[in-house]
Amino acid sequence: MAKKIFKSIMLVSAVVLALGLAFVMGILYRYFGGQIEIELEKQAVYLAPGVEMQGVDYLEKIKKTDSRITLVAEDGTVLYDSAAEASDMENHSDREEIQLAEKYGSGGAQRMSKTLSERTMYYALRLDNGEILRVSSTQYSVLTLVMELVQPILWILALMIVLSGIFAFRISKRIMEPVNALDLEHPEENQAYEEVEPLLSKIHRQNLQIKKQLDSARRQQEEFSIITENMQEGLLVIDQHTTILSGNASVWKIFHVHEPSNSESVYFLNRSEEFRKVIEQALDGEHKTALLKLDGSYVEMIANPVTRTGATVGAVLLLMNVTEKVERENLRREFSANVSHELKTPLTAISGFAEIIQAGIVREKDIPKFAGKIYSEAQRLIQLVEDTIKVSQLDEGEVPYEPESVDLCAISREVFQNLNEAAQKKNVHLYLDGERMIYRTVRPILEEVLYNLCDNAVKYNREDGTVSIHLREDDEKVTITVRDTGIGIPREDQERVFERFYRVDKSHCTEIEGTGLGLSIVKHGVAFLGGTVELSSEEGKGTEVTVILPKNSQQNSK
Repeated sequence: MAKKIFKSIMLVSAVVLALGLAFVMGILYRYFGGQIEIELEKQAVYLAPGVEMQGVDYLEKIKKTDSRITLVAEDGTVLYDSAAEASDMENHSDREEIQLAEKYGSGGAQRMSKTLSERTMYYALRLDNGEILRVSSTQYSVLTLVMELVQPILWILALMIVLSGIFAFRISKRIMEPVNALDLEHPEENQAYEEVEPLLSKIHRQNLQIKKQLDSARRQQEEFSIITENMQEGLLVIDQHTTILSGNASVWKIFHVHEPSNSESVYFLNRSEEFRKVIEQALDGEHKTALLKLDGSYVEMIANPVTRTGATVGAVLLLMNVTEKVERENLRREFSANVSHELKTPLTAISGFAEIIQAGIVREKDIPKFAGKIYSEAQRLIQLVEDTIKVSQLDEGEVPYEPESVDLCAISREVFQNLNEAAQKKNVHLYLDGERMIYRTVRPILEEVLYNLCDNAVKYNREDGTVSIHLREDDEKVTITVRDTGIGIPREDQERVFERFYRVDKSHCTEIEGTGLGLSIVKHGVAFLGGTVELSSEEGKGTEVTVILPKNSQQNSK
């Protein structure tokens, strides 16, 4: 703005300077023209007496002057001229100044030269003898004067332009100082020119409106950030060039990466073919859903295109960790398949034996033997159903029992008594390490947990092996450890032995009966009691299972 003011001042100065110079020259020209007319008149009056007395001789005696002197007879014949030969000059009776002098006694006239570069001023005076005395002088035109004075005029113009520039710079700077000092953050507090007060008022209103809009946008941004950052699902926005525009913390957690820098491609997160295909189809304007497997986790990815004026400008990606859902679905399918398999074996045996008996193929004395087989398989089937129901009840938390105070040592002895016959068959020795220990818990579930642990310890033990229960307690927890000297569990199977119907390959034999739900019941039972299970085993040397029950658990305090 200062430059514009400076240019405006310089332009105005130049125009004023030019106009002023023109006016001055015009005024001076008119002034000096009038002075010449006065001088010519004085000179004619001064010469008139001498000419009347001596005639032409008087004029010839006069020294050369700046004015041209001409003496004209009554008939217009030129008698004398100070600038030319009188005999060579034409008759002057038709000249305006001569005619005026003859008529009025005196008269003046002006005539411009053919080039218009100068004008000649004439003054004629009639003498007493009838002759006309004419005095004339030449005056240059304004343009001629300017051309004659061009150099000094240019110097004056240059000086005036420099001075104008200096003054214009200072004036524009002084004008702009209050404007530059304006506080636009608080326009209502400024003391400036009256002319800018409407502008400041408008800026103040706009500032208030912008502040309100910014506060609203900031509040919406904070609300959006709070929502997205607390989402378990990952939310990702990309543009049509696959550049990440925004994403929440769950996205980086799902892909196990740090928050990327600006202008990072979404392929930075995952470069699998399936991931790229979903992104490409979404940017082509299609809604796509895919299930990705990332480091053992399952992520459901939903991609929606973002369109503007009919063109796809990006995509919004929603990512949900569905590992638990997928695993539950796989477990359900596996559970269904295992249940079907486990149920099919005893049912096939029962059906086969019953069919043989029905066909009358079995001898009379063998019927009790076949009936015993049917009974045994039926009991196995009942046990399988009961164990399945127990696992389902524990899983759903629908156990119809109330907590009570029990003696863990007494319960351990009862479990050993129930397993004594099976232990004697394999010559397995049972040991209890612990004293009377009162603990408030759900007795049937705790009995079931201990029975299944000890039952497995006896089943998968070697001849002349040992099974021991160790009871310990402190101020915070109760620890029950069951050790055996059996066949052990391979390291690759230790993480899966608590799954339903999972049995280690070495135990898949007809000599060792079981439903495959024992350790699953242990896991769910301990979880129901608010505890944890730890397993340590070495193949060929034995297994140790530790149950840790807190004394302040929910089930304990009921």
